[in-house]
Amino acid sequence: KRGEGLTRQLLTFARRQRLNPQVIDLRERLETIRQMLASPLPDNVTLTLDLAAFLWPVEVDPGELELAFVNIAVNARDAMPDGGELRLSVQNELLTRNAKVEQLEGEFVSLAWSDTGSGIAAEHLAKVFEPFFTTKPVGKGTGLGLSQVYGFARQSGGAVTVASTAGHGTTITLYLPRSYAALSAASR
Repeated sequence: KRGEGLTRQLLTFARRQRLNPQVIDLRERLETIRQMLASPLPDNVTLTLDLAAFLWPVEVDPGELELAFVNIAVNARDAMPDGGELRLSVQNELLTRNAKVEQLEGEFVSLAWSDTGSGIAAEHLAKVFEPFFTTKPVGKGTGLGLSQVYGFARQSGGAVTVASTAGHGTTITLYLPRSYAALSAASR
């Protein structure tokens, strides 16, 4: 199972994982994900959702979306051993090339995960999405969690960014393109 999971994360990073995209309502899906994230987050970490009143639908593989969220939450949890807050802010955004989000342009939904953890040292920021890169001690992580998030974002037509200051927390923002297609039957 662990080997299968590692292979899946590597394939996602390399953008060779077969996705099963569906047009989903993020507001509905996020409530399910909130319940799912209760198990990897300890009682001393508060999960807060801040959702815009109206969110555009997105076309993504729901299983890979959930895996990306778990990977982000586990990294945040590990950065807050004494507890803290993990906040997910979701909103619609119109990106221009001037926004400098990997040259994306158009209508996107941004999902910004912010934690109050230890943050990431400046010299490590450029490497956090690389496969097998980890700041965790040996045996505490594979270094594939954020590379899966990166691969998922790219394969979904979006991007992911990271902002952090050592000692002051981290924000990982996932940008997913707006979909104009009808919601998938499974999402209704």
